[in-house]
Amino acid sequence: MNFEQKKSLIEKYFSYVDEKNIEIFNLYTEDVEIFFPKFGQHRGIKKMKEFSERMSKVFNKLEHDMNSLLFIDAGDKVIVEGNESGEMYDGQCFPDYKISQGKFCNIFEFKDNLISSVKIYVDPDFVSADQFLVTALYNQE
Repeated sequence: MNFEQKKSLIEKYFSYVDEKNIEIFNLYTEDVEIFFPKFGQHRGIKKMKEFSERMSKVFNKLEHDMNSLLFIDAGDKVIVEGNESGEMYDGQCFPDYKISQGKFCNIFEFKDNLISSVKIYVDPDFVSADQFLVTALYNQE
């Protein structure tokens, strides 16, 4: 796959995530690797489906700002930085643009024109509820 094909596949991935479209599972290899903070690192479509089910219980809505996506061609990998927003299961919206900024970074790998690995780097404290770390790290000046 060339870079533009990878980029197109990734854009479809983000659209499917935001739409909660089950067609997303057709974008992955059978042995797809997933990493997400607190979920850990796993392999296989079964684990990817489990991750999706768990995330659907966390969010009422999740949106990736497609216009903010920065794609970095790293040979076999594509790194994507962007902004996301949404609503948690309890109605709280994020980011607050004070403590939480809605930033994320994903690293994608590919095999046979499909996504073989997705590593998602994001602070899973979307609504800044972790008061210990907020107090320890947030500079209010």
